[in-house]
Amino acid sequence: MFSPELFLEIWHSLVWPLIRLLCFISIGLLVATFIESLNWTSKIATLARPLIKLGNLSDTAGASFSMALFSGISANTMLAEAYEKKQINKKELILSNLFNSLPTYFLHLPTVFFITAPLIKGAAFIYVGLTFGAAIFRTVSIVVLSRYMLPAQNTVNKVSAAQQEEKSGIDWKGAFEKSIKRFKKRIRKIVRFTVPIYILIFLMHRAGIFMTLEKGMAEYLSFLPWLTPQSMGIITLHIAAEFTAGLAAAGALLQEGSMTYREIILALLVGNVLSSPIRAIRHQFPYYAGIFQPKMASELILYNQIFRVGSLMLMGVGYFFITQ
Repeated sequence: MFSPELFLEIWHSLVWPLIRLLCFISIGLLVATFIESLNWTSKIATLARPLIKLGNLSDTAGASFSMALFSGISANTMLAEAYEKKQINKKELILSNLFNSLPTYFLHLPTVFFITAPLIKGAAFIYVGLTFGAAIFRTVSIVVLSRYMLPAQNTVNKVSAAQQEEKSGIDWKGAFEKSIKRFKKRIRKIVRFTVPIYILIFLMHRAGIFMTLEKGMAEYLSFLPWLTPQSMGIITLHIAAEFTAGLAAAGALLQEGSMTYREIILALLVGNVLSSPIRAIRHQFPYYAGIFQPKMASELILYNQIFRVGSLMLMGVGYFFITQ
């Protein structure tokens, strides 16, 4: 039976978040298409020029890297547009998407730090430092991989083309009309994929599928004998609830003197690693599938999770042995 409580739950958990997501996607898409219509890709890529040159990446990758500092959706839309127009191939699309790990981390860094610092105090600097180090490691790894996987870029023609374009001036009206036309075409495709996938994820969550998976993961932690019993509680909350729930538990245990900084940091890193894949499906896949198409979205999320989990595990293992 359709009750007011059910209506409120659907509004707060499905309709409003979906409206917000589509609004953010629309803004990101408009920004990305307008920049592309103005041919500003090479100018925006200047910020990441040394890295893209070292990694044999294109100006599109550099512009996406720079945009990721402000909007992950705009950054991904740039890559999707370039891939559809065959300006970059699938290999460079994957590498460019992974290349954005560092600016994407910077985008969320203030929120993460100002949530962790009041709760776990000095441990926040170590935890945030380790996750920051993981993001740097991912970006540097992609630069090295792309250096050997991609051919060297021909920059001479690009520079002369950019200079010629600068002399000819900017057609703001034409660029705006072009971006609106492309926006209307792409937003229909994005809505067609994003809305049903988001609804499906909502129904799966309401049916308890994600909760069952998360609890199952939290229960099988016996393969980590060095974790204390208190750590299990932090990890379980981190996986089954939200990041702030695990932090709140860690803060309480730290205040009581039940756990050391080292134990809390290791517990949070383990919780981060174990919760990462399921949260990627719940939060990333709906909008990734609209921007990149479902099959490509699945591949990109898979590669992102492999690199993210691998880098966090590397930092965690390093911290474990250094602090023994």
